[in-house]
Amino acid sequence: MSQDTNSQLLGVVLLVRHGDRQGFYQDPQTYTATATQITPLGNQQEFMLGSYLRSLYLNQSSPLYIAGMSTGVFNPSQVYIQADLGGEDGVIYDSCVSLTQGLWPATLSNNITLANGSTITAPLGGYQYVPIESVDPNLSVSLEGFTSCNTFNTHTTAFYNSSTFQEMATQSASFLHSLPPYLNGRSVQLQNMWNIYDFMNVNNIHNATFSHALPTSYLAQVQTLANWHEYNVFSDRNIGGVGNIAGLTLLPSILNGFADIANSTNPVKLSITAIAYKPFISLFNMTGVASANPSLAGIVDYAAAVALELRQPAGGGEPVIRFNFKNGSDATFVTYNFLNRTGDVPLSAFIDAMAPVAVNTTAAWCNVCANTHDRGCAALALATDQGQAAAQPKISPAGAGVLGAGLTLAVVALMGITLAFLGLLTIGRFGRRRSRHPSAVCDLFSRLL
Repeated sequence: MSQDTNSQLLGVVLLVRHGDRQGFYQDPQTYTATATQITPLGNQQEFMLGSYLRSLYLNQSSPLYIAGMSTGVFNPSQVYIQADLGGEDGVIYDSCVSLTQGLWPATLSNNITLANGSTITAPLGGYQYVPIESVDPNLSVSLEGFTSCNTFNTHTTAFYNSSTFQEMATQSASFLHSLPPYLNGRSVQLQNMWNIYDFMNVNNIHNATFSHALPTSYLAQVQTLANWHEYNVFSDRNIGGVGNIAGLTLLPSILNGFADIANSTNPVKLSITAIAYKPFISLFNMTGVASANPSLAGIVDYAAAVALELRQPAGGGEPVIRFNFKNGSDATFVTYNFLNRTGDVPLSAFIDAMAPVAVNTTAAWCNVCANTHDRGCAALALATDQGQAAAQPKISPAGAGVLGAGLTLAVVALMGITLAFLGLLTIGRFGRRRSRHPSAVCDLFSRLL
């Protein structure tokens, strides 16, 4: 399907990586991480990205302006924003704050007139305090599906033990053994490739002595190996395979965004999710963007962004999706083909491909990841056991006749509350909105189309 140059932009689902930060260590096996902190450069990168997005989507003179969107004072009914609060110790959330500053800059219109007639403008020249939903990985698996996922760890181990990995280790051994002078004691094993790259990249940006001493080609070679390493860890040949878990748990957020935008009665037309680099890798793999564009099979740059534009074709019919990507300091978005199609892809095709493999609930994640202990899985298993036990009363038939029904109802009700809290009915939407199961999303679209 070709791109319709006259199609109407209905709204956008944005996926954004954080900006520049300090050093960051990840366990090569489990990807558990140490703390880090955003830098002023990172804040500036995100602010500039937000300003660019504003010039496209919140500018009435732009051909990509989202009709009806407020261009001055932030309108919370039109936007949904969430940010990962885990992994990189607040860096992603802080980046998202800077992003919103660029999207909705300070304005003197951000004021209020009091009963006594005086007008009060918000601090800092009308600074806009944009609400961002923080997604705690201890409460939701939606933005960090790979953490504490046992089957994902097995997938990673299998990759490290594969002949492909061993061949690359042999090929790269000579180069890796030349790196110790630039790694301050870090392991030069291929398995540690992410940490090698991150240490060198961070120091190349922030340490002038290191940057001047580093041979010209070294960082590019290290990044190439890190891209290969991370792509193989966070992708899978099977679209629903556990290697794609970072993307599989992100899919409900994307589907929810499209559902909001396609629903003409819902005012939300811009959905923003701030994440780390891992879900990008899985998403590019699942959509076929990486296979068609090998340069994208790896770690996206700081402040990279995917803009999934939902559009209404000029000739009518169902909405279509346009896949745009801007890698860090790139000047503009580039449009990519995806799902093995040319041009814009029908919304129904995206749903058909992605909804069946989306991991929508904590219960589903616990099952996929073979986890009965972490991130709510233990309480979920306990609640299930309690429900089963309640169905098998251990009292006399007479006593059961008096107490059984009431006790069972009480325990089942408690179990239902527990499961709802843990994510049996929701994944990653706490507070402002309730998540939809993909089947409900599909039902919604079947009514709209």
